[in-house]
Order: sequence, then structure tokens, then C-alpha cells
Amino acid sequence: METTHALWLLAVPVSALMVAALARRIGLAAPLVLVIAGLLVSFVPGVPEFELDPEFVLYVFLPPLLFSAAWQSSYYNLRENLRPIGLLSVGLVLFTTLGVGYAAHLLVPELPLAAAFVLGAIVAPPDAVAAVSVAQRLGLPRRMVTILVGESLFNDATALTAFRVAVAAAAGGGFTLAGGVGRFAFAAVAGAAIGLLLGPPLHWLRTRLNDPLVENGVAVVAPFAAYLIAEAVHASGVIAVVVSGLYLGHRFTESAAVTRLIGQSFWKIMVFVLESVVFLLIGLQLPPVIDGLSGHGWEQLAGWAVAIFAVTVAARFVWVFPSWYVPLWLSARVRRREAGVDWRGGVVISWAGMRGVVSLAAAFAIPYATSAKEPFPGRDLIVFFTFTTVLGTLLVQGLTFPALIRMLGVAGDRERYTDTVAEAGAQHAAARAAIERLDELTAGEDLDADVVQRLRDLAEHRQLRAWERLGGGTGPEGEEVPSATYRRLRREMLAAERRVFVRMRDERRLDDAVLDRILHDLDLEEAALARD
Repeated sequence: METTHALWLLAVPVSALMVAALARRIGLAAPLVLVIAGLLVSFVPGVPEFELDPEFVLYVFLPPLLFSAAWQSSYYNLRENLRPIGLLSVGLVLFTTLGVGYAAHLLVPELPLAAAFVLGAIVAPPDAVAAVSVAQRLGLPRRMVTILVGESLFNDATALTAFRVAVAAAAGGGFTLAGGVGRFAFAAVAGAAIGLLLGPPLHWLRTRLNDPLVENGVAVVAPFAAYLIAEAVHASGVIAVVVSGLYLGHRFTESAAVTRLIGQSFWKIMVFVLESVVFLLIGLQLPPVIDGLSGHGWEQLAGWAVAIFAVTVAARFVWVFPSWYVPLWLSARVRRREAGVDWRGGVVISWAGMRGVVSLAAAFAIPYATSAKEPFPGRDLIVFFTFTTVLGTLLVQGLTFPALIRMLGVAGDRERYTDTVAEAGAQHAAARAAIERLDELTAGEDLDADVVQRLRDLAEHRQLRAWERLGGGTGPEGEEVPSATYRRLRREMLAAERRVFVRMRDERRLDDAVLDRILHDLDLEEAALARD
């Protein structure tokens, strides 16, 4: 039995990676395909029930996913969009909590108001993983992507704090409104303080270790340390992780090149595996959720579920447009500071409200009994409505999100052109600085002229390649530009070199350790070519 159980546990990540790989190959958003696959598999006879352990999700899955997103986010972009991010991550979460809570209380007689607010807090925070993956692939403007990412970084903190307050009220834990506001303020401020206190010493340690593996090991431990320390003092672990991740990511440029290469590769793999497993598990949750609803009619449950899903989606539209645009209409200063998003952008932001694993983890974390030792009111219904809302947003909004972006014509084509021009200008200035430094170093020295000329040619090549990209990689008549020719031919040369080294290893004329060092150098050069 233990071996069978272990094989099923192994089957989850293996299946998740296979489905995610298939989704990437056919050009679909992997989170959506994984949810559908998990949902279908859950009905297969013989498949055991997989229940998400909320503590496992919140303490193991959530910190690295949040940290990686914060690490890769731009501090400057987030700061420039602080108003819309705050309105979504705090204002919208609280608005959704109240709106869905009141609607659920009116619709479902079995749900007292406090328990209904628990449901509202659970389904309030969107998970932007699916939305952002689609948005980036379809070229959504950077400001929209920044807002969605920023919302996903901070809204979990608001929602989890509201969830704990609502659970305390529903369970008879002596809740007061003033106490709830105070708890929220303390959690946010203390969480941010812990993140800020952890960031500088961790960065100081990383920059002095001079060992890429150990430096990245510190980064792996950082999100768990921030989360656990914050939660230990009843602060927001989410905010602590996000703030520390933003700080370390902003200072990542001070690390060594090898450290950055290893770190970027590691976090891409880590996030890919964790997200794949999590979204597959979401789909596998249906059987245990259904088991607790034997006393209700399915027509009635379906009607309630559709209504709560509709209110959850509508709440985002009701909040986004007035909260976003009224300040722009009323304040010239706000209009000057922020590049306004037109109504099409508002629709895209409003529709990008897919829920995810945090909502399910919170639902399963609801206690089974109140402080009076009585069953928690409506727990099975709250879990069921959470699952149907998460599933509905992922499938309905997730599957239609790409079509909506294309239909509205919201894309960042001009932005990409501006980026390329800016990169070309920066490459030009950097190449000039490199050549000037080369002249300083070689002045008055009798050096090999061929070596100096190769270095000068390399700097000039980097100076020209960004300008060439403005033409899409081709010349005026469609011919291949020099930098593209260089990359194509150099890749073929590297492949030929690699085949020789591998053949010599197979003939035992070269040791594996030597081959590893040689291939590492070739791989670094090929990776640099891929980024041209």
C-alpha cells in the first residue's frame, strides 16, 4: 500500500510536467490545460482522492512562487503604478469580499453573514499566473502586465488577512470591526518591515560569498525565512516575501554573471514545476469537494454556484472602471503622472480575474468547528463554491482571455519598437565606453594587434545588432542582416565543435569532467547568441 501511495504521489508531478509540456508545444496556456486535465482525471475510476493540505500550500508552494514573481518584477514599474495596484490589491479585494459575502448570504439561507464573508475573502484574490502568461505571450502592453503582476503580489496578503478576520467572526472568536482593521494594519506594516529588514543582510551575505551555488542557495531559503518569521509574529508572510524579493531582485545586478545565469535558470525551473503541480491539483480536487454535499440538490447547488461566480466576476468590473477612471477625470496631476488606459484596457484588466490555488488553500484551511465546538457553519458549501468559482474563472475567463485581447486589439507593438530603439541607443553608448576603455588599456603597450582588433570588432558587433533588429532581422529586400548571419553560422560552428568533443569523449580520448567544462563554455556562448 505504501509503495502504491508513493507511485501515485510521483504520478502527480510527472503527469503535470507532461501536460504542461504538451500545452507549451501546442501554444495553449499551461495552467488552463492542467486544470482541465486534472478535472477529467478525477473522474477516472481507481484514481485516489487528492486533497490539498492548506498548510503545505501556504508554507511550501506560496513563498517561492511569490518570491520569484517579486524577484523578476521591476521595482520602478511597480512604484510608477502604485495607485492602480493598490486599488486592485487592497480596495478590490475588500470590495469583492463584501459584495460576494452579501450576495452569498442572500442566496444561500444556510450561510450566516460572517460565514458568507469567509467565502467572499476566499474568492477575492485573483491568481495572475494564467492571465500574465497569456498577456505576455500575446504582447499586452507592459503597464497592464505590471498592474496584473503587482496585484497578484499583494492581493493575497489582503485576502488572507480578511479571511482570518472573517473566520474569527464566524467561529465566535471575539471579532470587532476595530480589531479587524487593526489586525490588517499590523499585518501589512509588520510584514513589510520584516521584508525590508531581511533584504539588506541577505544581499550583503550573497555579495560576499563569492560562490554562485551558495549565493543562489541563500536566495532559495530567503522566501521561506521571510514567510515563517512574519507568520510567527502574526504579520503578513506574503508581504514579507514580496518585499524581500523585490529588494533582492532589484539588487541582483550586483551579483556575478555566473550567479545570475544559475539563478535565472533555477527560478524558471522551480516556478514551472510548482505551477504545473498546483494547477493539476486544482483539477483533482473535485471528488473530495463533492463528497461533502450529499444533502443538497444538484440543480440548486448549480444555480447558487453560477450566481456566486457571476457576482465575483461582476464585482471586478464594478470596481475597476470607476476606481480607475474617476481619479483620472478629476485630477490633472494623476493624468500627467499616469498614462491612462482606455476602455479596452479596462475591459482586459477586469476580465483578467482568474482565481487559483490560494483560494483553494484558504477554503480547506477553514476550521471544522467553532469556538463553541459546533460545526463551522456552511463549511462544505464554502469549499464547494470556492472550487466552482476557481474552476469557472480559469475555464470561462481563461479560455476566452486570448480571444478578448485579439478582438479588442490591445497590444504593445509601439512599446516593443520603443524598447528596441532604447536598447539600440544603450548598446551604442555601452560599446563606445567599452572601446574607449580598450584604448586606455592598450595605450603605450605592445600587444597583439589581432587580439585588440577582435575585441574592437566584438564591441562594434554588439553596437550594431540592436539597430538591425528594428528591421525585424532582415534587410530592405528581405535579405539576412549581418548579425543574423553571424548567429546562424556561429550556431552551426558550435554544433560542429560539440559533436567533435562528444565523439572524443565516447572514444575515451577525453574525460567527462573535461567535456563538462568545454560544453559549459560552448553553452554560455550559444545562450548569448540566443539573446541577440
